[in-house]
Amino acid sequence: MAQFISFEGTEGVGKSTLIANVAAYLTQQGIDFIQTREPGGSAFAEQLRALLLDPATHMAEDSELLLMFAARADHLAQVILPALAQGQWVLCDRFTDSTMAYQGFGRKLGDRAYLAKITLLIEQFVPKLPDMTVWLDLPVVEGMARAKNRGKLDRFEQEHIAFFARVHQGFAHQAQREPERVKRIDASGTADEVLQKVLIEIGFRS
Repeated sequence: MAQFISFEGTEGVGKSTLIANVAAYLTQQGIDFIQTREPGGSAFAEQLRALLLDPATHMAEDSELLLMFAARADHLAQVILPALAQGQWVLCDRFTDSTMAYQGFGRKLGDRAYLAKITLLIEQFVPKLPDMTVWLDLPVVEGMARAKNRGKLDRFEQEHIAFFARVHQGFAHQAQREPERVKRIDASGTADEVLQKVLIEIGFRS
């Protein structure tokens, strides 16, 4: 049965490396899959991604939140749902948990009304949640150091450490709230060690 798996975490935790390694494993197993990302994934959503990640973009918090969901709605309709309907696995770099962590906690820590607004948007406009969400957990300072070594920082990566500490709390909140779906993975090990932990969670290893 096709699986929808999302990969989450603060900046520099190794999501790209992990997704590439999971993709290589699925290829070896002869499993049909697609790789995609958020914001983005579809032509229209990629246009919104460019706007959202551009350091020169200045927008209100609600505008950012609604653009994320506009991109997600198109991504779901154009890419994710059709792939699942065809029996393909979907490996997605970020999904709704990032919205809760970045827009909910990063922008509005402690504002229950804002968290409720995000939850309502998810309930109304997201017909399919991931079957499993892999949360790569790494100390924020260590992750940001890795991100800075990658080169020019995007609009979110330029935020201060306190912002990412709140984002981390957001992911922890999601993992505590939905432990059957959100799986915390210690991202401090080697790439292969992290991969093996994830394959166990998926059910390919015991």
